[in-house]
This record gives sequence, structure tokens and C-alpha cells, in this order.
Amino acid sequence: MTMAVTGGEQANPAFILASASPRRRELLALLDLRFSVVPGAVDEKPSDGEGPKQHALRLSEEKAASVGADHPSAWVLGADTIVVVDGDILGKPENADSARRMLRRLSGREHVVVTGFSIINRERGVCFSEAVESWVLFKELDDDEIAWYLASGEAYDKAGGYAIQGKAAFFVSGIRGSVSNVIGLPLAEVVSVLKRYDVIRFRER
Repeated sequence: MTMAVTGGEQANPAFILASASPRRRELLALLDLRFSVVPGAVDEKPSDGEGPKQHALRLSEEKAASVGADHPSAWVLGADTIVVVDGDILGKPENADSARRMLRRLSGREHVVVTGFSIINRERGVCFSEAVESWVLFKELDDDEIAWYLASGEAYDKAGGYAIQGKAAFFVSGIRGSVSNVIGLPLAEVVSVLKRYDVIRFRER
């Protein structure tokens, strides 16, 4: 028997987020879910001939699988978010110069944010994966704006070198698609899958 909560009621409390991302933790917390965090350790380098969607999906699947192997009865959610421009994957900048190059490349144009997510339960034989795309348009960025942003320290550990929910919000002049996907987890799609497998239910308190 589960305790009713406002919004998402967790039908199965054994739920694990296979990611160290604080953004994903915050997004899941909006649903009032009880979950634990066990980061999935994987090599995030793209494989030869691997497209952006395939890359994001593979990493999400590997993260979920690496954690699910030790927790076979749990529902495990893995996710990976990448920024794509001109078909190139922009990962997390290694240093200030790398972040500056990324932001200059994104300035004044539209790019694609792809999040692959995977939900698995080894005991039940469930393995679901999906890639969700959003299109983000940046305004023309001035050099002083980029320098200020880099000095804030926010650019690091972020795909594409920016956080839409943070100080970089004023870089964005338009979005097509899911905003939560750009942050790191497409909530609409994730919730639909969790409901399909009866992991969560919604009802009033």
C-alpha cells in the first residue's frame, strides 16, 4: 500500500535515477516521487559512425543497465542530454576556451537539444528507450556577455556550455519543444512511460 501524495503517487517505491545530474534530480522532485540516486558510470565518448540520437540513446541505456544490474527489482531511469549543431555533438566543455568556442558557435542561431532516456526493470523484463528533441534559438551573444557567463562558472558540466534554467536564460530567444528536455529530462514523455508501467499514479490527496 502506498501513501497518497499530491500529484504523483508512487506505486513502486524502488525507483532509481541513474544520473548524478542535479537538474534531473530537481525535475523528478517536482513529481513528489521518492527515489534514490545511483549514478551510472559509462564512457561518454561517441562511437565511430554514431549519430546524435543513437549516441544519447546508447548512453542512457548503458547508464540504466549499469545500475539495473545491481538492482534487478528496481525501476531505473537513465538519461543523457547532448547539444547538436551542424550535426556535431557538443559535450561538456573541458575549460574556458572550450566553453567560449561552444557559445560563439551557438550565438545567433538555432541548435538541437537531444535527450535520450531509458527506463528498465530487469526483473520484469522491461527496457524502454526514447530520444526527445527540442530546438533552441540563441540571440546574438556579445563578447562581454560570454565573458561574464564564463566567469560565473555555470558553463561547466553542461552540455553545450550553458544552463537554460540558470544565468544563460537571457541567451535564449525561442524554443520549439519541451523546455524540461533542454534542462535535462523530458518530463512529459518520462511520466507517460512511468504511468504505462504503473510506476506512478496521479490522484488528489
